[in-house]
Amino acid sequence: MESKSVGVIGAGAWGSGLAQALARGGHKVQVWAREPDVVEGINKEHENKRYLPGYPLSENMTASLDIKEVASGKEFLILASPSLYLASTARQIADIPSIKEGKTVIGVLTKGFIESSTGPRLILETLEEVLPPCYAKSLVYIAGPSHAEEVAMGKITGLIAASESPKNSIKFRELLRVPGLMAYSSLDVIGVQICAAAKNVIAVVYGSLDAVSEHSDMFGDNAESLLLAAGLNEIQQIGFAMGATHAETFTSIAGVGDLDVTCRSKYGRNRRFGQDIIKTDILDKFENLDDLISRISEVGYLSEGAVACKFVHEIAQSHGLKLTICDGLYRILNKEIKPMDFLRELLTQEEKI
Repeated sequence: MESKSVGVIGAGAWGSGLAQALARGGHKVQVWAREPDVVEGINKEHENKRYLPGYPLSENMTASLDIKEVASGKEFLILASPSLYLASTARQIADIPSIKEGKTVIGVLTKGFIESSTGPRLILETLEEVLPPCYAKSLVYIAGPSHAEEVAMGKITGLIAASESPKNSIKFRELLRVPGLMAYSSLDVIGVQICAAAKNVIAVVYGSLDAVSEHSDMFGDNAESLLLAAGLNEIQQIGFAMGATHAETFTSIAGVGDLDVTCRSKYGRNRRFGQDIIKTDILDKFENLDDLISRISEVGYLSEGAVACKFVHEIAQSHGLKLTICDGLYRILNKEIKPMDFLRELLTQEEKI
């Protein structure tokens, strides 16, 4: 396999995990991080102790505090910043010569929606306005059931590279085919993005139900599977309302695969947040959903589902969608209903599913 030069913008768990997989596969990977300790740890100790502790990193992977250095002159660039900061991060690299000229193929890992004056927007739609015009309809969205910890360890993981540019989708598919990764192409860019964003909302509710099920005579594995299936139906409704083109997207690894691992995995931050709603009453110190989002750092970890929930609620209202699970989480986070009251309401009234 021919070694490629790859830049990764964002050294969180997922960015670092994928960077490690590519570096282990023989590519030269440079990662940008904001935190000096992260950069020093990757370069000197070959470990990201802040975001991916306990996982040794390849010597093919280096890090820098200089975002322009990381983004310049690379054959491939992967954006992995959280959705709240993605647009501002992308603006910092838009004037780099190799990007202005479209020489770098850009992929995106970020999940969620971006707030705008006209309502929630998809990740690639937002980036196309920030990056040079040559990237219109050519960005690649990468998703799938892929917890960073297992990717870093080299455990088998499937990913989808979705793009309106078949050529760029194939380029990223081939880049990602390193030991431990199985990559596939898709043209359903909207559907894959919706799956990646909305599944986090379902996973928060799943985590709450999971916490309750530990000591419940009413809820167990059957109820959790019922919730997962109903959640997939809501994700599909959102996808088609926003322009998804392929029904099979929702039954692929981008849809049911990613939803399943996000809900069930011990590594999932959204599942953990849902559990903490029940176990530690983590919402107690927040006034409502807007307050939670503005102070999300106080949670101690980022639940993308909590942020995405607000945007899914706005999308449902604008498209006239009935999304019982997503709307229920919105009401919980907005302090309109108690978590246990919602779970009982959700799973004991058939017509609401």
